[in-house]
Amino acid sequence: MKIHEYQAKAVLAKYGVSVPRGGVAFTAEQARSIAENLGGPVVVKAQIHAGGRGKGGGVKLAKDARQAEAVARGIIGMQLVTHQTGPLGRKVEKVLVEEAMEITKELYVGAVIDRSSERPVVMASEAGGMEIEEVAARSPERILREAVDPAVGLRPFQARKLVFGLNLSSELVSQGVAFVTNLYKAFEQEDCSLAEINPLVVTADGRLLALDAKMNFDDNALFRHKDVAGMRDITEEAPLEVEASKYGLNYIKLDGNIGCMVNGAGLAMATMDIIKLAGAEPANFLDVGGGADVEAIKNAFRILVSDESVKGVLINIFGGILRCDRLAQGVVEASRELDVRFPMVVRIEGTNMEEGQRILRGSGLDFAVADGMKDAALKIVQAVKSEE
Repeated sequence: MKIHEYQAKAVLAKYGVSVPRGGVAFTAEQARSIAENLGGPVVVKAQIHAGGRGKGGGVKLAKDARQAEAVARGIIGMQLVTHQTGPLGRKVEKVLVEEAMEITKELYVGAVIDRSSERPVVMASEAGGMEIEEVAARSPERILREAVDPAVGLRPFQARKLVFGLNLSSELVSQGVAFVTNLYKAFEQEDCSLAEINPLVVTADGRLLALDAKMNFDDNALFRHKDVAGMRDITEEAPLEVEASKYGLNYIKLDGNIGCMVNGAGLAMATMDIIKLAGAEPANFLDVGGGADVEAIKNAFRILVSDESVKGVLINIFGGILRCDRLAQGVVEASRELDVRFPMVVRIEGTNMEEGQRILRGSGLDFAVADGMKDAALKIVQAVKSEE
């Protein structure tokens, strides 16, 4: 789960991470009030779940409260387009109004789960303010990394090593060590998958501040963090993904035109791979899980075909906990209710497979039953291409 910058800064502040003074505004009048309380120049920042806001016109400087109101009025309600939003952009519903400051240096600090080392990794770089992926691709040596043993946490020597690598002045080293340590503490205690400060700035008056902040959380751990779960902004999420979450379905919208319904994350990934190998692109990741009943299957299928980009559906089920006859019954009922008119290919193996195939073939609907994954992928890709 993602949260907004202003929310991330509130979480980080609880752990002693230094952030600028500011507040969130939902109207231009609220922005003016916040700016008056701060006094002096402020920065007005659009709050959406995407990077590149400044380049898209979503971050602007205001010299006083009156100008802050005018700037906020121009940003709130705009359709902000960045390299991460796609061409349609995102509508801005709120802005963060923060104190402006003189900056002498921009740095990067972040913590992430590294799948290759199977550990959290804390990173730091002098190349702050840039896309860290771009730095990693062009100058990987500029990114310092410290893998953390989860059993003991980030050790003081590791934090010092990262801070020394940032070439801070001697007066800022202890402040930097505390900053990195507290950032990791927030990352660990809040069950984050990402906690990123870019840029971490050095101000002219000798402060280290998180000028921007990004935090993502492990969805599977949200039951331990009701306060974080309450920060979810469904207006920033894909509508079909929001709908799927209501039924406990794991659904992610993709760019292709072959809809996939699968049980099990590993099988779902393999299904997407084999569709690509067959010459097409998957339209989604959809894992219905092992314990799905007929109603859950119907909901999953309804969400799947609600995507206007879907031109055909591949259903790939290995019946273990989820019986093949139950899956078949759910798909047949959903197809009749929704009056699905595009090609559908079903590959089912496992518990009650013969009964499932009998239900599909006896439904009177136009299902193609495949003998295996390769056969299923080839059949659905060929069927969709023949319809074009």
